[in-house]
This record gives sequence, structure tokens and C-alpha cells, in this order.
Amino acid sequence: MTAATAELTQAELFDVFSNARRRWAVRYLEDCGGACDLDELVERVALRENDVGPDELTRPQRRRVYISLYQTHLPMLAEHGIVDWDPDDRRVELREGSGTFDPYLDRGEPFGRWHALYASLAAVGVVGFVAATLSVGPLSPTDAPIVALALAVGIFALALVHHASERSAGPSGPVGRG
Repeated sequence: MTAATAELTQAELFDVFSNARRRWAVRYLEDCGGACDLDELVERVALRENDVGPDELTRPQRRRVYISLYQTHLPMLAEHGIVDWDPDDRRVELREGSGTFDPYLDRGEPFGRWHALYASLAAVGVVGFVAATLSVGPLSPTDAPIVALALAVGIFALALVHHASERSAGPSGPVGRG
């Protein structure tokens, strides 16, 4: 770990990694061995951001990412000692100790997909609770809390196992690990 990254507070790390483009840039640098050309980084971040294949990426999409990485994000990452960035040679290198940033980087599926899944599971639990409370089917009102708790725990356990198995399955998407 570099001296600069050792001195970053948790608040500074949250600030640095509050932007998806910075997270995706650092994540891609980790996945590609720690260094790449600016054009390669721009393309990978633009692919990730726009959720398209290489043939579908448009010049304006690439340009938006290029401008923000060049003018804002790479200078900020360099200022905080996370990357070495020289605009003249157009090369970006991740500095030592980048593993420290793993908790701040996007790993796996976007938040929205899992958020929707867990919200759906909560809805199923509520429906089960209401069904038990209203004595729908073979359940009695006294069974409602036990049934709802068992249903919620079972469903969430299955979702958690599924979520964990997908995250450990390896690369996903254009930028890297899932």
C-alpha cells in the first residue's frame, strides 16, 4: 500500500468511490493486471456504463466517458494516490495496495436487480402472513407469525445462497468479475 492510500480516511474513500465511473475504472484496472492505455479504459467503462456490446457503443457515448475520465475522474484518483496518471503518455496504472478498495467497488450485479428480488421476496412473505392471518387455506390465525417467519427465513436464505453463488461464479459483463 502506498503512503497516500494508507492515509485516506473512510470518508475520503467513500467520496472517491461515490462515482460509478471511478469505481468501474479501478475495477477494470484490477481485472486487466493493473495498467492499461486510456483508450482501452474509456472503452471498457463506456461499455459497462451503457450496458452494450463493443459493436453497439457509439462515438458520443465513448466521448462522454473520455472527457469525464480525462478531466475529472483520473485526476481525482491520481490526487488520492490510487492511480498513476500522466495525460501525456495516456497510460493509467493502479498503484500498489489496490485491494484495500474492494469493499468500495461494484462487484456482481447492479443494485437494482437484487433490490427488486429482495423486495419481491418481502412481498411474498407479507402475502403469506396475510393469508395465514385471514385463515386462507389450511392455516389458522395463530399459525401466522410462525408461518411468516419460516417463509421469510427460508426464502431469504435461498436468495442469499443464489446471490452468493452468482457472485463467486467468476467474470460477468464487459468489465469483469461478478
